[in-house]
Amino acid sequence: QVQLVESGGGLVQAGGSLRLSCAASGRAFTIYGMGWFRQAPGKEREFVAAIRWTVGSTSYGDSVKGRFTISKDNAKNTVYLQMNSLKPEDTAVYYCAHAPNWCSNFGSGSQGCFAYWGQGTQVTASS
Repeated sequence: QVQLVESGGGLVQAGGSLRLSCAASGRAFTIYGMGWFRQAPGKEREFVAAIRWTVGSTSYGDSVKGRFTISKDNAKNTVYLQMNSLKPEDTAVYYCAHAPNWCSNFGSGSQGCFAYWGQGTQVTASS
């Protein structure tokens, strides 16, 4: 079992920045990669970003490329999401997710690659 605890959400004006954190904990767990997803009211959950834990390679959803950056701290088992130039359409609940094993579709943000999910943190960008 892996526990994921997110923090850093909040309210910001459009054009502003926020940094989300997600710390993973548990007994003897492995990490192939971690990712961020988001879900706005009335919409499906959407891939935001993912990072492979060993090599550090990253991938992003089209709507956030160039504005969001995913990073990690292996020693702390923590993944971050730096969000810049926030837009009202970025408003959503953001979820951290953990992929324990290799998955062929990890880079494209396939939700089936992720076994554990955080509780979510609200991000609101006001216009």
